Amino acid sequence: MKLAERGTQLSNKMWVREIRKLSDQGHQTAILTTNFQAGLMTVAASLFARWCQENFFRYMREHYGLDRLLEYGTEPIPDAVPVVNPEWRKLDSQIRSKAGQRHRWAAQFGSLALSEDPGPAEVETFQQRKGELQEQIESLDIEIEKLKQARKDTAHHIAVKSLPEEDRFTRLRTERKHFIDTIKMIAYRAETSLAALLREPLARASDDARALVRQIFEIAADLIPDYAANTLTVRLHHFTQAAHDQAIEKLLAELNATQTIFPGTRLRLIFKIGSS
Repeated sequence: MKLAERGTQLSNKMWVREIRKLSDQGHQTAILTTNFQAGLMTVAASLFARWCQENFFRYMREHYGLDRLLEYGTEPIPDAVPVVNPEWRKLDSQIRSKAGQRHRWAAQFGSLALSEDPGPAEVETFQQRKGELQEQIESLDIEIEKLKQARKDTAHHIAVKSLPEEDRFTRLRTERKHFIDTIKMIAYRAETSLAALLREPLARASDDARALVRQIFEIAADLIPDYAANTLTVRLHHFTQAAHDQAIEKLLAELNATQTIFPGTRLRLIFKIGSS
């Protein structure tokens, strides 16, 4: 990676490292960090690894239903567990809303300007509008300050047992959720391995390989057991494109070379496509 670094001082006077990555197309990606010990490559790799993680979770939500569970059992949360105080959250939301409104009015205040040769009417209108905005901004400042003081006097976190009854909640059963998520992770790793085997014959992007693997999972197949030969043949139906059939034949050859035994039996799995 083409990396460069410089020190940057933020508006709050705090110094950070600004690391920039230059792409082959000339685009620069900026990274700000307070880690002054790690090398350039380590910091850049960490950020891009995070992007990969975000892409992974987006893919899992879309194709594996990561946010869905097979059952919706719940369990009570221990009384001593700290949670965000609903009153504090309400005050914080009001402060954010008022601050956003103040920012918009301040922008209007700053954008007002007179022409090069203003007339008396224009000056009067300008001064009146400026005064109205100034009054609104000052009124908002007073409201925001009161809300901030109220938020300061309100506990940020409280124990579950201190929550009002209407704000009580439960959580999904932890053990069952971990079990289902583990199965999904294993399935994703299996899909990743199959996609890796398909990339070379496809000679295209990883997304195309994953899309083809998903088609393999969804396409109809015939199961043909042969107890005399101790084999179980999985015969896939043909795909719509001959190029996909050819790529999948190479994938199935790799799978057949593993000599995998179907769990709970003595039958060796044989994968084939069509009647070949």
